[in-house]
Amino acid sequence: MKISLRSVLLFFAIGTSLYTVAQPEEDLLSLIGDSVVERDFTSATFKSTRVINLHSNEQAAAGEMDFRISHRFGFLNTGAYNLFGMDQALMRFGFEYGITDKLMAGIGRSNVNKAYDAFAKYKIIRQQTGKRNVPVSVSYFGSIVCNTIKWPDPGAPNFFTSRLFYTHQLLIARKFNEQLSLLLAPGLVHRNWVETFDEKNDVFNVGIGGRYRITKRFAINGEYIYNLPNQLASQYANSFSLGCDIETGGHVFQLHLTNSTSMTEPGFITESVGKWSKGGIHFGFNVSRIFNVHTPKKKIEE
Repeated sequence: MKISLRSVLLFFAIGTSLYTVAQPEEDLLSLIGDSVVERDFTSATFKSTRVINLHSNEQAAAGEMDFRISHRFGFLNTGAYNLFGMDQALMRFGFEYGITDKLMAGIGRSNVNKAYDAFAKYKIIRQQTGKRNVPVSVSYFGSIVCNTIKWPDPGAPNFFTSRLFYTHQLLIARKFNEQLSLLLAPGLVHRNWVETFDEKNDVFNVGIGGRYRITKRFAINGEYIYNLPNQLASQYANSFSLGCDIETGGHVFQLHLTNSTSMTEPGFITESVGKWSKGGIHFGFNVSRIFNVHTPKKKIEE
């Protein structure tokens, strides 16, 4: 009897399938080999590039422009005369662009200290399962801020470098499931100029943030930034913020309460003066709108 090559291959395929049905999952992976096991990258650890003030591990994809507006009203404890802070308006607007799928950069302007800022964020490791199991995502964030407000004492020495502040952070994030994501952000803020000799130019800090998704389009967020002792003047407090994300198609609205006035890293990390226990809390919001301005020819391999 003549047996064709097609029949032999078909018989072999059926036999292999019947054999592997009874095998454990790890044996299946060893049979098919690493070469065809895909890597399943974790996505949407956070819904936005910010938890609230802190940067998250998320960033704009290659060719995407993110136009962001951050707004803070005055402190709630300013009383009814100021409509509990509503009469005051503090804001930052910025443009953030995905240069590649791993590298993002942005610029912004805030009316707090008339500050200009620029930053870059680079994706080092991405959480994944499959061929490689990586339990966390890790990104590097670095920024420079220049305060252009007039010096309170015009007669004092006024060096341009005294207006500059630098921030470095590692953003370590993990998405535990579809509801819960956490962020750990150890960092350093370098201030070229400080008001007193008791303050440190280098401020070491650790930020923690979290997101818990309630529905497909609604989540609650929180973050806290701890500054190591004996680095800041006594009037400054650690930043603490609570809020929520609301997704509406192309927009992401973030409503929040925070004791931080500034919306740049040196400001909210080292210069927060509000006390939650005394009503020193700002109500505010962030609005993000994504635009596709360029379609890359080829995605960069992770």
